[in-house]
Amino acid sequence: MKKIITIYISLFFLSINVLSAQEKKAVKEGNKEFENLAYIEARQSYLRASNKGNKSVELLKNLGDSYYFNADYTNAAKWYGELMQSSDSIPSEYIYRFALSLKSDKRYLASDNAMEKFYQTKGEDYRANLFVNERNYLEEIEMQSGRFELINVDFNSELSDFAPAFYQGSLIYSSNREQRSATKRVHDWNEQPFLDLYKLNSTGVLKTSSSKFSSTVNSIYHESTAAFSKDGLTMYFTRNNYTDKDYKEDEDGTNRLKLYRGTRIDTGNTNWDVEELPFNSDEYSVAHPALSPDEKTLYFASDMPGTKGLSDLYKVAIKDSVFGEIKNLGDKINTEGRETFPFISEDNKIYFASDGHVGLGGLDVFVSELNDDKIGDVFNLGRPINGPDDDFTFIINSDTALGYFASNREGGKGFDDIYSFKMYKPIISRCEQAINGVVLNKENDQPIGNATVYLLDENNKVINEKTSRTDGSFDFTLDCSKGYSIRSTKETYSTAEKVFNTPNRTGSIERTLFMKKQDELPAPLGTDIAPLLGINIIYFDLDKSFITKDAEVELRKVIDFMYVYPNVNIDVRSHTDSRNTDQYNIDLSDRRAKSTIEYLVTVGGISRARLTGQGYGETQLRNKCSDGVKCSESEHQLNRRSEFIIVK
Repeated sequence: MKKIITIYISLFFLSINVLSAQEKKAVKEGNKEFENLAYIEARQSYLRASNKGNKSVELLKNLGDSYYFNADYTNAAKWYGELMQSSDSIPSEYIYRFALSLKSDKRYLASDNAMEKFYQTKGEDYRANLFVNERNYLEEIEMQSGRFELINVDFNSELSDFAPAFYQGSLIYSSNREQRSATKRVHDWNEQPFLDLYKLNSTGVLKTSSSKFSSTVNSIYHESTAAFSKDGLTMYFTRNNYTDKDYKEDEDGTNRLKLYRGTRIDTGNTNWDVEELPFNSDEYSVAHPALSPDEKTLYFASDMPGTKGLSDLYKVAIKDSVFGEIKNLGDKINTEGRETFPFISEDNKIYFASDGHVGLGGLDVFVSELNDDKIGDVFNLGRPINGPDDDFTFIINSDTALGYFASNREGGKGFDDIYSFKMYKPIISRCEQAINGVVLNKENDQPIGNATVYLLDENNKVINEKTSRTDGSFDFTLDCSKGYSIRSTKETYSTAEKVFNTPNRTGSIERTLFMKKQDELPAPLGTDIAPLLGINIIYFDLDKSFITKDAEVELRKVIDFMYVYPNVNIDVRSHTDSRNTDQYNIDLSDRRAKSTIEYLVTVGGISRARLTGQGYGETQLRNKCSDGVKCSESEHQLNRRSEFIIVK
């Protein structure tokens, strides 16, 4: 039987309306229950009306929502499907919910068709553009998949357990496992008890036990999603708008969510001084805190004014317990859908749940890299973390690669369950292209092993090198949207090279390098290769030894030559004009020779063992311009040169 996710996956689902819902047969009463967020009772009223032939647009919308907001996507898809057939002018948001529900039911083609209609209806929507620009999303998710192994835990209940948080070597999580009582109320949304924070007391291999975290933190309403400082003295957590036993609602009679800070006042973790954060409001929700590794920034979810979607992710700086300006995380993270439950890992990655980014079902877990104020591209974590149901509240220890998340997937014990995992392979958290190549003999297509394969950037600088395997294969990991070249060399073979640009999406490309047997030397020993290669004279500025931009162009010809003939050694000879003293010119030309050799080694990747060189000063002038002879600047420049002599 399909599990029903509890109210806690969305920012607003913890909100409370305590008006009593009475079961009525009329649609009017169903609407009243629906408006009061009593979805279970509203659903029963709508189903009775539907069985009597009422198929109005309003009824179908609300009936679909009553399942959607409790994550019963199979039934949501059924009623949204009837809604789509009932009218040609369905609001775009319901088309999107229909597409998500179909995807959660693993009906991917039908979901894509619904998304096509959503794009046609609301092409300016960020979610629509994500779909159009990421048609290969299943391929990209598959590339990410298989990097985690799930591990069963034994502390889940038959109700809801979610929102794990690391705390002092243990685990704090949210649960409504306590049954109804005179003091513990029941939420109208799904007729389940309210949430408390629990502490996992034992992490033994065979058995664990849990107890309530703190009576000064837990209240008669919802507490969930806690975040702790490393010293364990400060915590942030989510609670309904209930401060000092003062229950407050917004103008519509809904009790919203707020963030609270607790300061520990004893060593037993039982007594906390709790205060409400100053940027809360009675009119909107602020929830689900996460701390940056340096604890100077608090991240959270909210539907405050300026929010792009149903809920956005925000951040605020913390300095000396004072909060700074609230900042929205922007369009790379936030969509017109739900972004919620952030977590910041020690290696500065933000993990969050979303149904606005392209995924496998309802809520999926996504990751992005944080670099100062810059946010990287967003990537789906793939299977098995994500699936057709709702997956959320992901946390990970970057050092041990162990972590937890929650899901309402099939096979769980309760409505929501916590799962443990180990990450066995680093996740893709930025746009990358894998190049899989092979080096072959041009004459017979046989693999060439033990060839050196260089990866060069768009400036022809070597940035990585590998040796081809026995089957001639090699691989590199590249950035997206950049220019590269790969070059293979091996003694007695010609050099092969391919130039290419990587696409702007995560994926893989293939390249083959063909090398030809090369036994003969290109020229006799003692030959200057400049005339052979059409190298323009490499000039240096007066009294300077650095490589000019014009000189770089010519030196790349030398680099290419030495790759083509890997058994050739070159002697670099540098010369000056006659101006300045003999010794000064010897020293200057020697610096120029060393500068040239250094460029060939560091930029070109040429082995230093294949290069020799020295400066000759003004001892080998090419014209009459010796000491005391009046010459033009162009005549002097002819003597400021480098030569490349084959010596082996």
